[in-house]
Amino acid sequence: MKIELPKESTMQSSKFTYGVATAAFQIEGGTDKRLPCIWDTFCSTEGKIADKSDGQIACDHFNLWQEDIELIASLGVDAYRLSISWPRVVNKDGSLNNEGVQFYINILDLLNQKNIKAFVTLYHWDLPQHIEDNGGWLNRETAYLFADYADKISQAFGNRVHSFATLNEPFCSAYLGYEVGIHAPGLIGKEFGKKAAHHLLLGHGLALQALQKNVPEAMNGIVLNFTPCYPQSSKEEDINAAHLADQHFNQWYIKPIMDGCYPELINELPNEHQPDIFPGDLEIISAKNDFLGINYYTRAVYRADDKTQFHQELPENTPLTDMGWEIYPQAFTELLVSLNSLYSLPPVYITENGAAMPDQLVNNAIMDLDRVDYFQEHLNAVNNAIVQGVNIQGYFAWSLMDNFEWAEGYEKRFGIVYVDYESQKRTLKHSGLLYSDFIKQRLITP
Repeated sequence: MKIELPKESTMQSSKFTYGVATAAFQIEGGTDKRLPCIWDTFCSTEGKIADKSDGQIACDHFNLWQEDIELIASLGVDAYRLSISWPRVVNKDGSLNNEGVQFYINILDLLNQKNIKAFVTLYHWDLPQHIEDNGGWLNRETAYLFADYADKISQAFGNRVHSFATLNEPFCSAYLGYEVGIHAPGLIGKEFGKKAAHHLLLGHGLALQALQKNVPEAMNGIVLNFTPCYPQSSKEEDINAAHLADQHFNQWYIKPIMDGCYPELINELPNEHQPDIFPGDLEIISAKNDFLGINYYTRAVYRADDKTQFHQELPENTPLTDMGWEIYPQAFTELLVSLNSLYSLPPVYITENGAAMPDQLVNNAIMDLDRVDYFQEHLNAVNNAIVQGVNIQGYFAWSLMDNFEWAEGYEKRFGIVYVDYESQKRTLKHSGLLYSDFIKQRLITP
């Protein structure tokens, strides 16, 4: 068994970037060496995390980072996508925490020594708690604090970083964190979601200005997640329901970046749900990106509903991941082709794609053939989109290792490396072995 693509695929070229990805809060631990963040508070709140766990130790990457980079290098990947913990590198007064900054500089220097490109995400959901205490992403000032952080940290890192992403998945921060409350900071209210989203996107635009000023040679952009919306039937009302869901959950985040305006849906929102848009905001948000990161895991199916306008149907009689997400790679191709037709996209990188599976460690091995199949099918889906004209230049497997899976705690495993959380021993899964073999056996082009 192996992972393979057509020999003529541009994804077989050495110019195509393959990597693995992680996020700071999910792997680092070392919480005593940084300020508290909203996920620390959320984890300490009763009933928020499935297994009542937290990120205090996680994968202990704070202490094991050198070992982990050796592991990354052994895979033969071209790039490593990591995130910076804002509360680790910035003090309450806004000055840089030199110890925290040096932690990441050491990582970046070792990656560069090993010829592994650093793809750095500045915000992967771990807002400093003291900023949340002043309103968090509901407070417009947070966008400017984020830009200040981006300005200072990009100057500190200098030319060590190949690519900066401002935000990871602002949908999750805004909708899951401020509207339905299943992620930190846990606010619930339809009047909050779009307001938080606008400030996140404003923060992106302002931070992008700082990045393009300080590190113009880096590839600077944003990472968005997409869950394609499909109608349950061919009935017009179901088609309309899926379209409306798509406007809320997908287009709301990409359209202002690409087109400088929100979807028409904005005209239908009650006044109390409207974001507070100031003159010039959309010009800032829609500044040119060097790349767009796209995260994809599954699709969603909707039917019309008299009360809520659209209702998501749970998948039945179809393959699922351990998250209960439908495995539907066709939607990945259709998503990429659709976005390419709707917008003038910059170069695209698949910055996350992967699956949680019910892994079993047997005789010190994990034969996760279900995850291997997932990667095979989704790499083919990316290739099919490239064949149809989408300019995709890289693919990152989510994730490097099992880790703290947010509200699910440690119960769900996405890694291509198995982590024993008691001993912190890392074991390469079969998927990791085959992903590594696939990368190393690519065609070499001049």
